[in-house]
Amino acid sequence: LAQHDHWSPFGHASLQFHIKAPVFVARQLVKHQVGLVWNEVSRRYVSYKPDLYAIKEWRGKPKDSKQGSAGTVDLSEDDELMYASTMIACEELYQRLLDLGIAPEQARAVLPQSMMTEWYWSGTLYAFARVCNLRCKPDAQKETQMVADQIDVLAKELLEAQELGILGAQAELREAQELNCLLYTSQSPRHRQK
Repeated sequence: LAQHDHWSPFGHASLQFHIKAPVFVARQLVKHQVGLVWNEVSRRYVSYKPDLYAIKEWRGKPKDSKQGSAGTVDLSEDDELMYASTMIACEELYQRLLDLGIAPEQARAVLPQSMMTEWYWSGTLYAFARVCNLRCKPDAQKETQMVADQIDVLAKELLEAQELGILGAQAELREAQELNCLLYTSQSPRHRQK
């Protein structure tokens, strides 16, 4: 159907993903609103230590584009140390503010964009197809591409399984629709148990 531009049937199938990614990735993806529902964990209501995404490879700014990246940039040892110590300082200050009795809704202001967040993202297959058509492209931000690529793969696996009749029982179908799409592995014991 999609090959012949018949998209309306895809507005009836629904998917739900549990995603964990850095805030800067989540803010790119939350822009997709039509046909999607987003429920994000708030630092106002959780007490576990925040996880921070550590950038392993720095990419350069492209010369002829406003967005995207090009090649890699090597940081000096001093710059790497400054980056690492800044991330540690943010975590330590956040915890200190909480220990001083500062409201979590204010204390979270010191946490960086690299803080991991997680959300449930529900919507129609048609809506997720739009997300993937935009965010799986080579000029999309790499980390955002990684999430969209996983959504694309999991949605295709589910559809192929349904098409082939592999998922016969309703319980198996519900389980498949709640596939986890955890992009980054967390170091905290809370998340390792998932």
